[in-house]
Amino acid sequence: MGAVRAEHRSAGASPAWAETFHASLTNETWSDALSPVVNTLLEGGRLGLEHGLLMYHHADLPELGRLAHLAKEARFGNRAFFNHNVHINPTNVCALACRFCAFRRSKRQDDAYAFSTEAYVEDLGRYADHVTEVHSVGGLHPDWDVTTYEAMFSGAKAAYPHVSIKALTAVEVKHLAQQSNLSVRDTLQRLFDAGLDQLPGGGAEILDDDVRAIICNGKESSQEYLDIHATVHELGHVSNCTMLFGTVETLEQRVVHMLRLRDVADATGGFQCFVPYPFLPDDTRLPEAQLATGAEVLRTIAVSRLMLDSIPHIKAYRMNVGDGLGELALRFGADDIDGTVHKESIMHLAGSTAPLDAD
Repeated sequence: MGAVRAEHRSAGASPAWAETFHASLTNETWSDALSPVVNTLLEGGRLGLEHGLLMYHHADLPELGRLAHLAKEARFGNRAFFNHNVHINPTNVCALACRFCAFRRSKRQDDAYAFSTEAYVEDLGRYADHVTEVHSVGGLHPDWDVTTYEAMFSGAKAAYPHVSIKALTAVEVKHLAQQSNLSVRDTLQRLFDAGLDQLPGGGAEILDDDVRAIICNGKESSQEYLDIHATVHELGHVSNCTMLFGTVETLEQRVVHMLRLRDVADATGGFQCFVPYPFLPDDTRLPEAQLATGAEVLRTIAVSRLMLDSIPHIKAYRMNVGDGLGELALRFGADDIDGTVHKESIMHLAGSTAPLDAD
């Protein structure tokens, strides 16, 4: 997806797509279980925590999917979006040890790696004729600071100016700021000046600090994640946002997560896409995880489409959920499947079997 700022949500004002959506609701018959949600939407209200929990606990899944699909169709018709992209992870060396991560290595491990600027640009060059975007996230390398990524991004832009750079999670930005003795704002500005275009939104996990203490202790706080993305938006750039579910969180914590993201989207208009993806357990250290089923993935995508009215795009990330479930999700509120993805490591190390374009 290209970088397009979302419309702001203001009290008493409904965008044109919402009017189309409301009109479509009156042409359908809805069950009593879902009627509180439908009635709130028809009255021009916004869905809250109680509606989110109702959709998780009581809504019939096919009916919920139909409602979410109507919301998607009102906004985008029958279109689905993807891009031509490649994932290049500059390093797997990380100062943290998140329990859900199969990608992270310590500096001492034999398969640890860290790209030089030349290696990063060379790797991108293998795909540059076929892609319009590079997605780059990685570990918190203890020896890297903002100058490391300034060199990578400026080198990539000089060699391949047509390739948009979507890179760095919020915790990577925080790490680079600390390593460089800079504020987050100044760090981001330097990265944007070097060629960074937008942030992919990874690392939100669940925006509840009790959950984060269990699955990713030491990572940025929930509020820090939100504040860093708000700063991105204040600087005139857009970002995506994410949710990792199926670990130890409750359904209520999922819905609150969505509402916290919606608050930022309301204020800034800078979140362009929400990417909910289930935890993949291979080579991780989270045996107590309550893994999400395929039906739960579809339900979560549908709930997010209906809850997140100020975030235009909902992605069924096929590198995580696979092509089959991703295709089905396009009938449950998703409008984006990510991209061609010529190369990807993080999800595949955790158990994804989704085919890459090179396959």
